[in-house]
Amino acid sequence: MTTEPPKIVELRPNILQFRSEKPGSHIYLIRGDSKNVLIDTGTTGNFPVLKRRLAEVGLRVRDINLVLLTHEHFDHIGATAFFHRTAMVAAHCLAANKLELQDEFVTLNKYYNVPSRPFWVDMWLEDGAVIDLGNYKLQVIHTPGHTSGCTCLYEPDEGLLFSGDTVFAGGTLSNIAGSGSVSDYVNSVQRLNNLRIKEIYPGHGRLSTTPEEDLPKAVENAQALLNDSKLFFETFIRTRELQVKQGYWKKKG
Repeated sequence: MTTEPPKIVELRPNILQFRSEKPGSHIYLIRGDSKNVLIDTGTTGNFPVLKRRLAEVGLRVRDINLVLLTHEHFDHIGATAFFHRTAMVAAHCLAANKLELQDEFVTLNKYYNVPSRPFWVDMWLEDGAVIDLGNYKLQVIHTPGHTSGCTCLYEPDEGLLFSGDTVFAGGTLSNIAGSGSVSDYVNSVQRLNNLRIKEIYPGHGRLSTTPEEDLPKAVENAQALLNDSKLFFETFIRTRELQVKQGYWKKKG
């Protein structure tokens, strides 16, 4: 008989992971000296579960002071609407713009036919900005690739990386979604590989305790993805040129 893994995991003192409830992402709670922070909020439909998880650690919705969104996809942002009247909501400007315009092509709500509730973003995160919680500091790292508005949050003293959907354990990468870019992805993982990281806390899947192996692998995977993309487009262009020569695109009259 297999034992189901715990739904709440203490990763470091005052850093908790609320394990994902499909189709949502993992949610991270940081109890700072000055404020309580959530990194991502999961889906709209899973908000009752998130509310129960908070209650299990002695918190109410209004006890959350700051919500940090790693990017603009529905499985990371959906429950934010239930916090935005009592908490500050922050995201990179390229994610914030899409969220405020309710761009459901990018957020993927329409594609997956999941409900959404509108909210606004109070604070635009800039690359290099630092959020000081007293016991922890979070440095914003803009990591476009999966989407244009992807960010990671880096705790430099402890070497912790909250990576959202930018990089996963084993050096696995996400897909290139609407607004994303494979060339940006290559640059983003190269930047992360230059940091002193001890643990990676991703938006999905298991944690990484071997970033010294996983991040170089992520760089290799990103470069391979770029090479595959070039090959695909070269093949597409050659095929189209051949079709034009053969009169494939001529109108039938």
